[in-house]
Amino acid sequence: MKRLPLIAPNPPRLSEHLDALRRVEASGVFSNNGPEVRAFEAGVTEKLFGGHGASLAVGNATLGLMLAIRHASGMRTGGLNPKQGTLALMPALTFAATAQAAAWAGLTPLVCDIDPADWGACALEEERLLQRYGERIGVVVPYATFGNAIDIDRYVHFQRRYGVGIVIDAASSLGTLDDSGLGFGARAPFAVVHSMHATKTFAVGEGGLIHSGDVDLIATLRSMGNFGFEGSRNATLPGINAKLPEITAIMAQTKLAEIDGIADHRAVLEETYRATLPGFQFQAVSGRRRSMQFMPVLLPEHIAHHRDAIVEAIEADGVGCGRYFSPHLGEQPWFQATAMIEPTPVADRIAGRMLSLPITDAMSVADARRAAEALANACAAIVRPLDRRASVRGASGTIASVIVIGGGPAGTAMLTSATKRGLLPDLAASGLMVIERGNAIGGGRLGRYAITSDSTAQTFLTAVRDNVHPELARLVDHPAGRAVAAHDGALGVPLTEVGPLLRATGDRLTDIVRGHGGVVLTGHEALGAKRVGDGLWSVQVRRLADGHVFDQLARNLVVATGGHQPLDRLATQRVAGASLIELASGRLVQSDDVLTVGGFEKVADILTGKRAPTIAVIGGSTSALTTIALLLKSQPPLPLGAGAITLLHRKPLRPFYHSIEAAHAEGFTDFGPDDICPVSGFVYRLAGFRLEARDLVLRMLGIDGRVPDPRVALHRITGDDDAAARAHIERADLVVAALGYRPIAMPIADRDGVQIPLAAHSGQPMVDRHCRIVDAAGTPIAGLYGLGLAAGFVPWGSLGGECSFSGQANGLWLWQNDVGLMIVDQVMAARAKAAA
Repeated sequence: MKRLPLIAPNPPRLSEHLDALRRVEASGVFSNNGPEVRAFEAGVTEKLFGGHGASLAVGNATLGLMLAIRHASGMRTGGLNPKQGTLALMPALTFAATAQAAAWAGLTPLVCDIDPADWGACALEEERLLQRYGERIGVVVPYATFGNAIDIDRYVHFQRRYGVGIVIDAASSLGTLDDSGLGFGARAPFAVVHSMHATKTFAVGEGGLIHSGDVDLIATLRSMGNFGFEGSRNATLPGINAKLPEITAIMAQTKLAEIDGIADHRAVLEETYRATLPGFQFQAVSGRRRSMQFMPVLLPEHIAHHRDAIVEAIEADGVGCGRYFSPHLGEQPWFQATAMIEPTPVADRIAGRMLSLPITDAMSVADARRAAEALANACAAIVRPLDRRASVRGASGTIASVIVIGGGPAGTAMLTSATKRGLLPDLAASGLMVIERGNAIGGGRLGRYAITSDSTAQTFLTAVRDNVHPELARLVDHPAGRAVAAHDGALGVPLTEVGPLLRATGDRLTDIVRGHGGVVLTGHEALGAKRVGDGLWSVQVRRLADGHVFDQLARNLVVATGGHQPLDRLATQRVAGASLIELASGRLVQSDDVLTVGGFEKVADILTGKRAPTIAVIGGSTSALTTIALLLKSQPPLPLGAGAITLLHRKPLRPFYHSIEAAHAEGFTDFGPDDICPVSGFVYRLAGFRLEARDLVLRMLGIDGRVPDPRVALHRITGDDDAAARAHIERADLVVAALGYRPIAMPIADRDGVQIPLAAHSGQPMVDRHCRIVDAAGTPIAGLYGLGLAAGFVPWGSLGGECSFSGQANGLWLWQNDVGLMIVDQVMAARAKAAA
């Protein structure tokens, strides 16, 4: 049986153009936009675009994007020079070249979410960001997703209303016809950039084409693509060498002659896929005909995390398979570090389910059916074992032994802790249910922080290494595991790289739970819980897809909903005896806003125009020190002078040490017996800063001869009469409140429906020393447990920790080991007691 490659372009036949090749060879003209290039440009304009506008052939589509974006970003200023800091708005689901071209043109990509139906940029998100950022957005770069004929009129409206430049990345669309039967972008008043790369339907090996209904625009871009020369060898415009070689133009002319037949045949293959896979989700298509490069299709959500195994099975069946575009822009490390990335929940879900099946010139309808059947069979092989798992339909009378509310790092850490003693299968079989808003468990929001962890690479890897479940143990060699291991010995791991490992761990935990009769409900949220009888709770659950609400009974609940920095806290917060809101006077942000991906860009936006900005960071927590570290190493760097950043804190800043001897070796003696952990011998085991934050504290305290960073100053708040502290805040151009996190508390009601006042409501720890949720009087509530960020747990006994510690201890290692097992043991003991 023949193998069906994912992409196999039909090379153009050159025999028909041997005379032209000989002329090119004789003339010695190979790349000067000579007669063959001009002939192709005229031919494509006439044949595909109905004679409207003009076309410019370029060396490749990325060069075309660079030219067009560079030109369009100067629209607001009436010239070709983009303003410093200008943004290029584009969707998450596109190829890296889109964002790279914008970066090379001197802009910062601003990545937005996509539409769930057509997978192009979400119109509402584009409009919201255009209104929010205003003139900072110099150009909008929509992607004509997978050759789709997107709405040109929408971008004409944006151009007129907002005065913003428009460049359409139509890399896969050469041969696509709009609703009027013209080539996509025929009358567009801006640049539409197509690709002629070997992987595209219009394949000539390498090359690109810029088309526009604006003839003058194409003339300007032509000069820019020829070193900025306008009629002479004097550069009058920004320029680059973007010209298409004559020989490639000859191949393009051959491809132009056959493109209609090729595109029509591929359209038939697309319809065959859709007809053969009625249960799968496809892209909503617009236009009369799409120039298909491959067949994009989405896996069902409940098996999307098995994508690697499904791809392996498809390819073993002789069918090529890809994952365009996964990871999307917002998930790629370079753009996470350099771009502004808005929340992209739709793109996250779509990219995570995406597969690409082959559509090539040589394929037949029978081949397309075979490829479709390979996908269906591979999915069926995954689904059959999963169908044996327990199902919950709500209000069915089933009683779960335990419901874990929240499948982020804390909730899944509890499951991981159970695997350490081989308890997860029994826990799942007893009636375990996990409820998670997202489309998968494991990652939560951790991967959206643009900072490094305060845990080492090995801390993350110990969660899975040598696990009793082979599928978890193998994650050490998974790409996500290797990415984390690459940071071994460094000051932490970028959380953007920790996120994929946690998501991969969550996928495997899901399979284990479901395989032993438990339930993982993704795409659901718990609205609240009510006590309904002795030892029973009723949880109200909503399915996010359609809003359906049902009740689920459980004997135990574990609340792992995470923490947040509520805005209402700022209204009552006082610093040095004064209202923080009044002192900061509109210059106030919270540390979480700074630390998430895109946060630094928000800071830069606030400080725009400040030649020597000053920043006040309030708090003595890890988030406060991490905020400062992020600002110090930002790229591009902030113009920070001496003492530009002031940390205002109440408690002493304490570094962590592995032993008394290690502390003394560096001359650090500011600790006593109560500051030493009796279990580990660590100095300031819980209160001490670690890794990157620790390094900054050691420098600022001048420990062991370290030189403090001159850009940072420390100010310890002495009390309500500290006028100097108030002055620091009043003078600062930006004030960052790093005041810690509070738990996202779910409503808990008693039998009569009245909400139970919790200790967490008044800012107290949510849990006691056994991880039991406590009410306002400090009394534990039977059957309720809490875990995770801001739960307020303090280690004790065999868990270790210094006696002097006050506060809360957070960390994956604790949750994945002793703390998680503390809850598992109590739940299992309660189950055994109930059974007896």
